Order: sequence, then C-alpha cells, then structure tokens
Amino acid sequence: MTMSTLFTGISELRTVSDAGTLNDAALVVTDGTISWVGPADKAPAADDAVDLGGRAVLPGWVDSHTHMIFDGDRSAEFEARMGGGTYQAGGIAVTMDATRSAGEERLEALLIDRIAAAHKGGTTTLETKTGYGLNTESEILAAQVASRHVDDVTFLGAHLVPPGAQAESYLDEVVGPMLDGVAPYVQWIDVFCERGAFDEAQSRRVLAAGIERGLGVRVHGNQLGEGPGVALAVELGAASVDHVNYLSDADVEALASSNTVATMLPACDLSTREPLAPGRRLLDAGATVAIASNLNPGTSYTSSMNFCVTTAVLQQHLSLDEAIRAATYGGAQALRRHDVGGGVDAQGRPAKGTIVEGAAGDLHVLDAPSAIHLAYRPGMPMTWRTYVAGKRAF
Repeated sequence: MTMSTLFTGISELRTVSDAGTLNDAALVVTDGTISWVGPADKAPAADDAVDLGGRAVLPGWVDSHTHMIFDGDRSAEFEARMGGGTYQAGGIAVTMDATRSAGEERLEALLIDRIAAAHKGGTTTLETKTGYGLNTESEILAAQVASRHVDDVTFLGAHLVPPGAQAESYLDEVVGPMLDGVAPYVQWIDVFCERGAFDEAQSRRVLAAGIERGLGVRVHGNQLGEGPGVALAVELGAASVDHVNYLSDADVEALASSNTVATMLPACDLSTREPLAPGRRLLDAGATVAIASNLNPGTSYTSSMNFCVTTAVLQQHLSLDEAIRAATYGGAQALRRHDVGGGVDAQGRPAKGTIVEGAAGDLHVLDAPSAIHLAYRPGMPMTWRTYVAGKRAF
C-alpha cells in the first residue's frame, strides 16, 4: 500500500541540487522517496502531513567515513596528546584487544547506540569500516555486524600491522582468508597508506586484491605528511581518498582532474592537531570535496556532522553552501550514491545527499529558520528532527 507524507512549514529548503534554495517550501515523501518538491502554496494532497513549524530543512548528512565497530577507551591517550604528545598510527592497536574480546552482542549494541547518536545530529547515511579486530575472525564479525545496520561497509583489515606480526605475513592474511571471509558483507576495500602503517607497494597489493573481488576502492592517505596515498587512489579510480591534510600541487591537480573525492575529516584534524585539510585550495582547483566525521575511539570520537560543517565554514574557509554540499552530496559522491539523473544513483537506488524527486526521503530539520545558524551559532543543538526514508529517526 502506497503511503505519502507532506512536509510543510519549511522556511528554507536547501535542496543541494540545481533547484538551489527554496523559501516557504514543501515536499512529499512517498514510500521512502521524494515524490514532489516545490512552493508550499502549490503542494499536492498526501495521506499524512507534518508541519515543521517554519524551520530550515536540508538533506540528511551523508557520513562517508566512520569507524563504529570498536570497544574500549582511549581517553588517556587523547589527554596525553592534548598535553603535548604527538599522534602516531600505532594507537590503533590499543583498541584491538578490547574489540576482539567484546563479542558480537556487545559490538552490535555499541553500533546501534552510535547510529542513534548520529541520527540525533542529522546524519541519515552512514559508511563504517572494519579494522579494529585485525585478525580474520574479528574482522569477519565486524563486517557481519556492520552489514546489518549501516548503508555501506568497508573492509579495512589493512589498518595497521597488529603487535607481534610481520607486515608481509599479515598482508598475506588480509588479502587471503580475511578478504575471503568479509567479502559477502562489504562493498569497499580501504588501506591506511601512511608512515607507521602501510607503504605504497603494500597498499597497492591490498587494493588490487579488493578490486579483483569486485570491491570499490577507498584510501586513507596524506594525513601525517605528503605521501603516495592520493596518487595511488586516483590511479586506481578510488571513490574517495580521505584525510588529505598534506597535498602537493601534483596531488591537488590529480584530484581536480579525476572522479576521486577528497574527503576532509576536520574533527580528526583538530584532535590530532594536524593542519586542517586545505578545502579552499581543493575547491578552487576544481576537486570534489566531502566532509565526514571519522568517528573513531582514538582521534575523532564524534559523529557530529554539524560540528564538522561548522568547522569547515569557520576555519577551512568554505561557504555555507559549499560545506553543506560537501557533507551531503559530496559524501554521496564519495560512496557513489549520488544522483546521476532522475533522483537515483548509478545502481538505480534512491540517491542520497540531495532533495529532488526520486531521491531518498532523508531529511535534516534544523531548529532554526535558516541553515546559516549552523555556523552562526556554533556548538548549539541545531538538529530538531531527522527523517530516514520519510520516517522519523530522531
């Protein structure tokens, strides 16, 4: 049975589409997808109606980079870093033991809680990664748990070489039994191409194995210094390369001339005290930019996309429109879930990160008359309601 809901009382509708921003707008969601967008005084009838009370609406945030399958606490490491210590990739190993011993029931409960927290901040689409088990059994379990609850799952067995292991023998496991075990549950493969983690040759081996299995490519790269991550990502046609704090002119040019999205993780940059990713430079060069939370226990323990968008506006010199687009449509591009025409993505699914007919009915309702309040009133609780496929999630 078809069910439609009319959303009215929209003071400002940021469609993140060619239609731009509409004032005094309305929209209809039918069976989870947007079926009409336009002026409130021309809205069609629907089975149900929701009055949003003169509030601003934008697409739900598309968080294209998270690490939500973990247990354990690294607050002491964070406090030490805030006291003058430096971030090193090896901190990942601290979470490994807690995650391995947590068990399926606890990992799933933690994930569900984290998704609910993301919904409270206006996020409607989530990618998450494995990568804290770092053995075949734990990585398979992480992939299974994630696949039940999030939109996209990424295999990140190549997050770090676990303590006591040799890099090459561990990579044999990653591209062999580990990849075999996770493959039914994941859509993407990723690698931490960085000093202290995996070099270019090792990263290429991991990604090539994933490509051979039909997985899409993602890369953690250029976080702690200039390196091969961006160039490798572009060469292999990766959907996204994430962190991108340190970029050469050649890196920027490569991104601008490719379909690989540069995903910025501003909350992580602040936590690690690395320079904020050069969003203004990337956009001016013509690159596609996304913003994501990088929710993880060591370097970005937040799912607040509101905070990340605000940071992009206040500190990375993006306009509000650019920041909203990066956190919605840009995130969708990074997951290849963006609108390729008719409101659907390349796989024919309702598109994410845009409010057009045919796209997913994923809405972020702000407790403000306009979206600029996200940056104008930084740190305030700006999310009033969140709808996923037209159904209230918060």
